[in-house]
Amino acid sequence: MNPGGRSPAQSTPLAGIRLLVLDVDGVLTDGRLYFGAEGEALKVFHVRDGHGLKLLQGSGLQLAVVSGRRATAVDVRMRELGIGIVHQGVADKVATVTAIATAAGIPLAAVACITDDTTDLPLMAAVGLAVAVADAHPTVLAAAHHITTLPGGQGAVRQLCDALLAVRGEMPS
Repeated sequence: MNPGGRSPAQSTPLAGIRLLVLDVDGVLTDGRLYFGAEGEALKVFHVRDGHGLKLLQGSGLQLAVVSGRRATAVDVRMRELGIGIVHQGVADKVATVTAIATAAGIPLAAVACITDDTTDLPLMAAVGLAVAVADAHPTVLAAAHHITTLPGGQGAVRQLCDALLAVRGEMPS
């Protein structure tokens, strides 16, 4: 990952992260919205992102998905991955993430988020480590501690997972 626009002194080192919060559209997906004939939202997830998340879970890192939109496909994919903390249709992500972290006994300084758009700027400012996918909005890129070299939905999450695993002394497999 490449450093972002914020000073490294402002960020929590990867090794201090205990909770990773993931956005969906534009992070776990490429950001495009597909609708089926019945009006259902269809999502495309990258299999390597999912494998990286499973590896992180195995290392003891807690995961949460917090999205502004709602889609059944997200529930299905997160169940497949064993991610139990999933909040969709969230208007105030800072409040939701604060509640998740508090319930887990984790300070916000030990929380990382990965995002792509300006609606998540308040969340980026609230957590210890803000990561932007490579194709994020320019304002998000400037606010990030770290920027992935891969775009959302195309392995950016796996790249972050690998970095988090590496600082934990675990080789990604």
